[in-house]
Order: sequence, then C-alpha cells, then structure tokens
Amino acid sequence: MHPTQFRWTVIGAGPAGIATVGRLIDNGIRPDEIGWLDPEFAVGDFGTKWSVVSSNTRVGGFIDFLEASTAFQFRRAPQFAIRSLDPRQTCPLATVAEPLRWITGRLAERVVTIKSTATRLELSQRRWTVHTEEAIFTSDNVVLAIGSEPRSLDYSNVREIPLSVAVDSHKLGMERLDGATVAVFGASHSTMLVLPNLLSQPVTRVVNFYQRPLRYAVEFDGWTLFDDTGLKGHAADWARQNLDGRLPQRLQRCHVGDPRFEDLLDQCDHVVYTVGFEPRRIDAPQWGPLQHNASNGIIAPGLFGVGIAFPGYRLDPTGYGEHRVGLEKFMEQLDTCMPIWLHYGA
Repeated sequence: MHPTQFRWTVIGAGPAGIATVGRLIDNGIRPDEIGWLDPEFAVGDFGTKWSVVSSNTRVGGFIDFLEASTAFQFRRAPQFAIRSLDPRQTCPLATVAEPLRWITGRLAERVVTIKSTATRLELSQRRWTVHTEEAIFTSDNVVLAIGSEPRSLDYSNVREIPLSVAVDSHKLGMERLDGATVAVFGASHSTMLVLPNLLSQPVTRVVNFYQRPLRYAVEFDGWTLFDDTGLKGHAADWARQNLDGRLPQRLQRCHVGDPRFEDLLDQCDHVVYTVGFEPRRIDAPQWGPLQHNASNGIIAPGLFGVGIAFPGYRLDPTGYGEHRVGLEKFMEQLDTCMPIWLHYGA
C-alpha cells in the first residue's frame, strides 16, 4: 500500500519530472515525503516517442544536466556512451535517455513511486487531492511535469501521419507512401527531420507549407540568438543546404498565404504537422485550463508547473523573448523557481 499523504507530489517522469525530484531532494525535502506519479517511469516521451530524434542540444549541455543534481548520483553511474562523445556535437536523444533511465531508477529507490496517471486535481483545506486511475491521495504541494503532445491542424480531408512516425525513418518506411503527395506544415527543428525522411521514401512529391522565413540559432559570447526557436545542429545544416539553398527534387515549398495554398493542399494524400506542442490536459474544475506564471512557475497555491508544458521565459540581450525548452533549461528553471515554491505552498 502506498502512503495517502505527501508533502510534495511530482506528476510526470520525463526529464522535467526527473529534475524536479532531484532538486527537491537537493533542497532538503525527505525522499519519503515525495510522491512521484507516472504511468511508465520510462523518461516520458523523451525516452519513448522521440529517442531516435537528433537533438538540438549539444552533448555538453546534456552532461551539465546529468551532473547538476547531487541526488542524481551520476558521477557514480556506469560509463554511458554519452561520456565518450564530443561535448560540442549533438547526438540522438536515445543516447541521453539511457543515463536518464538509470537516474530514474536511483531516484525511484528513494521516493514513493506510483505507477498510474493523474486524472484530476482539487484544492480543499489547503491540501491538494490527486485523483489517479487507481487511487486517491493528498499532497501539500504538487508539481506538474506532464509534458506536451504534438499540435495538429484541422485539415480532415488528408490522412495524418503522426509526428512520432514521421521522425522515425523505420516507422515511416512501414507507411504506404508509394506515389503519394505529402504535405508538411511547419519550419521547425522537427520539420527538418521529417522532410529528409519523407524524401527518402517513394513519394511523388512533398509540399512544405510554412508561415515565416527559417530562423537559425547563432552563438555569441555568453548567449545564443534564437536559442529556443532557431534551427541547430544537423537540422540547421540540412535546411541551409536544401531550403535556403537549392530545393531537392520532389520538394516544393508554399507560404500559407499563397493563392495556390488550397489547390496544393487538395493534391495531398497525407499530412504531417510539425507546428509545435500543446500541454497535456489534467482536469482541475476549480480553474479550468491550467496556466502558469512563466517567470516563477506558479499555477495556483501549492501547484506549480515545469518543463515543456510550463516552460520558463527569458529575454535575450537584444530584448527578444522566448520560452525556454531543453533539459539544461528545465534545470535552470527549477533553480530559479524552487526557492519560491518552497515558500509558496498551499
């Protein structure tokens, strides 16, 4: 039997949830006062859906994350492959997921793990009631690290290929695409992974619908222009050569405001949406859709958000603001927010 009361509950065991559990322990919260809720404890979508994806974060940034929390005990970890890679290069997310699974196991030995899905949150008498598929428990404070799902658009006349399939060349090869015309919406990092994957298939044509010019991340001394919205690594290299350079055969690009838009879309048999992510929903009838303060992660008294569903926000030296997404940025977000959370409980 699990305890029915916790001081802190962390919902989600992806990278942001892992970081939150680690930082709570680092800040003196007793592990037996922490409930950790997730249906799988397999590093979330990062470790399942996206493991084949090439990162837009350098190896050195991942190492910084893995070594940031004392509770991770990563310096005592086995010799994972990521340690032998050039810290200036990028890598497949699977290379990072492997040590994250090891860290998950170490943390799970110390805190109370609940293998289930949270369905509803209610605040009463300054305590949160957390409803799951199997049980109900209460917690003084709750951190939502629930992750996000790929966003879709409403073009029902074409068959959607899920993004998790389109970024995986093996899964994509199992689709029936002989002679097909495929639409791809977006101009993001994911777009630059999907386009070459599709062009390696026996499609007749790929049409990339976009809204704005491509944006590239550029490093300066101590900061990066378009750090969170610009293309990096292999995705940037491919885009520079093939989209801002010479378009490959069978690839066509069309701005969504172009008069040809409707006609070109009507010619497409399949569609892939690479237009960002939206937070997973959790029922909280007292407030409706949950929104966080991007400066401090506060959603409600004793309820906090972190990670891709509730990212931090920062202005760069030019005054341009971006939501901060990435493992090392989640840890930075926690380092800013957690001292506030510890004094802002329900």
